[in-house]
Amino acid sequence: MGSRAVASAPMNITSNRLSSIYVLDQDQALDFYVGVLGLGVATDADLGFMRWLTVRVPGDTKEILLERPGPPAHDPATAAEVRALVSKGAGGGWLAFSSDDVDGVHAALVAKSVEITQAPSDQSYGRDMGLRDPFGNNLRIGRMNA
Repeated sequence: MGSRAVASAPMNITSNRLSSIYVLDQDQALDFYVGVLGLGVATDADLGFMRWLTVRVPGDTKEILLERPGPPAHDPATAAEVRALVSKGAGGGWLAFSSDDVDGVHAALVAKSVEITQAPSDQSYGRDMGLRDPFGNNLRIGRMNA
């Protein structure tokens, strides 16, 4: 595969304000992301056709949508397929968080019986660890080198 030059107009994109990750149960997701990881609820709104539920790291402005597969994004058959993939850890989404104390976070998560997929280890880019949320989504927590 070769690279292809694509002409584009100058962009003024300044940040990524919102990301999403699929969860199978939004209340259980709140328990994990807020109760276990310590994130805060940014928005919890019933839109009628869906629940718009976002969380964020305290002090950060970027929000994470804890999205349940289904309408309006998916028809019932597609939603079922997405749920099956998420439960296998193959939903395609993952999140990465920063911490100045990866080992301390690891110890706290182990004490809370969180599934750890990789213990803290030194990498060329810093120190990080891996874990899964209750639905199978992969998460990373790390301290990046300056």
